[in-house]
Amino acid sequence: MAEKVVATLKTGVGKSFTKCIKMVRSEKTGSYIFKEGVVHNDHVKDFFSKK
Repeated sequence: MAEKVVATLKTGVGKSFTKCIKMVRSEKTGSYIFKEGVVHNDHVKDFFSKK
């Protein structure tokens, strides 16, 4: 499934988007969790600056 997402993002309008993965520590358990999303290139810094 991930191969299809990457393939569609590389063509046409998809080049202006980036898949971001952020590692965040859970307040409840103390373990790390991963938050991910497909974000427009202009908003990548905003994605990583949010908590």
